[in-house]
Amino acid sequence: MLMKTFFAMALAAILFAGCGQPAADSPAPEPIVSKDRVSFPQNGSRLEGIRSTAVEMQPVPLVRLNGRLTWNEDRTVRVYTPFAGRVERILVQTGQTVARGQALAVIASPDFGQTQADARRAESDHALAEKNLQRMRELEQHGVAPRKDLQTAEADATRTRAEFERARKRLVMYGAAAAGIDQTYTLTSPIAGTVVERNINPGQELRPDQVSPPLFVVTDPTSLWAQFDASERDLALLRPGKTITVRSPAWRDEEFSARVETMSDFLDPATRAIKIRARLDNTARKLKGEMFVTADVDADGARELLVPAKAVYFQNEKNYLFIDEGGGSYLRREVQTGDVRRNLVEILAGLNEGEKVVTEGSLMLQQVMQPRRVQK
Repeated sequence: MLMKTFFAMALAAILFAGCGQPAADSPAPEPIVSKDRVSFPQNGSRLEGIRSTAVEMQPVPLVRLNGRLTWNEDRTVRVYTPFAGRVERILVQTGQTVARGQALAVIASPDFGQTQADARRAESDHALAEKNLQRMRELEQHGVAPRKDLQTAEADATRTRAEFERARKRLVMYGAAAAGIDQTYTLTSPIAGTVVERNINPGQELRPDQVSPPLFVVTDPTSLWAQFDASERDLALLRPGKTITVRSPAWRDEEFSARVETMSDFLDPATRAIKIRARLDNTARKLKGEMFVTADVDADGARELLVPAKAVYFQNEKNYLFIDEGGGSYLRREVQTGDVRRNLVEILAGLNEGEKVVTEGSLMLQQVMQPRRVQK
């Protein structure tokens, strides 16, 4: 009887202990992976740290180009000597302002003396031919000279007149008078401007066929050219006539307006860049030739889709991001990317404005997809 009572008490204690122990928790539903979509059930496990944001079209930022300033070739002349000779005097110095036709240097030139002599001889021949023509006309009127002699005199006068005009205009073209033979050629400036380069010394022997730098470079520094290198992707923002903003390290707080004049029709094979040339006003003379400058090119109101760089990841030579579809569902989508600007990536295709993009946790979602089998 005692044994039966003890067994009953032990069984009751076991049953009581079993009733007091909580039942084992049932396993939580796992994420469902279907092709490129990851779905987390409402009562299942979720990844912490996933953040999403809706993307919107944003203005295209300014494009910055690097370049340098050069002389405006439409207002620049490089002066060479047309005659061989020796430099006698130099009349101007670098940085000096000169007027059109002002003397730059004096050159002793036998070749120029020969040109002067030719002009003087042509003048004498023409004067003699005119006198002979006048005499033949008088003789022909009195019946002393035949008609053919008068015609010959008229032909000689015409020929010598043409030769004299040619020789005289040649001297005028080089800025010399027809009278006198001094064998001295004066090198003059064809335009008004500033002497920015001088490559001539007293006593120097000069020849017109020498391959050498110009004797003088005269330019108008109030107008400059700015030359820039642009990439292929910048072509859509550039066109002749477009206004760009130029900045120089020498004047950090100032902006200079320039106008695009020409664009090359080919890419530089070495740098893969397109040459852009713009003209800017330099009336204040603050900018100097060969300065390094930058140019900001406005996009004229163009807009683009930009997402944070960490939202996009690269896999199997393709770019992907995740779209937050709501309710714990995320869709992986291949996208085509463009420029990278700081921490933002331009999306060219694969994404629409207003869609929510996962900006934090994309790699965790990708890891969820990797080890799981895709449900068909």
